[in-house]
Amino acid sequence: MVPTRTVEAAEPYRSAIAAVDDLLGRLRTERAFVGSVAVSAWLDRPVQGGSVDVLVTLTPEGRTQVPMMASNTGFTVVREEVEAAEQLDLVPLRFGDEGSQVRIHVLIASNALYGTMVRDATPALMGESEIRVVAAEDFALLLTVADDESSIEMREQLISAAGDLIDLRRLNERLTSIGLSRKTLTR
Repeated sequence: MVPTRTVEAAEPYRSAIAAVDDLLGRLRTERAFVGSVAVSAWLDRPVQGGSVDVLVTLTPEGRTQVPMMASNTGFTVVREEVEAAEQLDLVPLRFGDEGSQVRIHVLIASNALYGTMVRDATPALMGESEIRVVAAEDFALLLTVADDESSIEMREQLISAAGDLIDLRRLNERLTSIGLSRKTLTR
């Protein structure tokens, strides 16, 4: 069993993470936090800025339910933004008070790789609540695909911090499966 990770988040991010996890739970979706929440879980850095990004498996009906339910549960939903992002497999939301709203990106797992990332997510504690974050090797894959200096540096920190919890063989298989065999890694 993988040890439970811990997510630390400053307000209003803590509330936004809890609210979107609750919303997606009520919709009975499988989900995995990525981005700054995964950074917090794997690299022990508190979430203090940026957006909250969560990868979800949704049916087409679920995609329309997210903004509808969100607008009824304290989220700000801008219809034009939702419509503009439809082709991106993304549902943009905001949570919090007017002066301190947190952007939330509900990313729809629209291919097998993303679906596998959601399925293989690992538990993380945020206070008393359990959420799920992408597995270490999936987070490393996302950082590799980003391919900027900051992301590559973070990937190296992740590999070092995760130690034996990261399965490099599995990471390399996934990199190869998406055409990035030249980016495979060794310890």
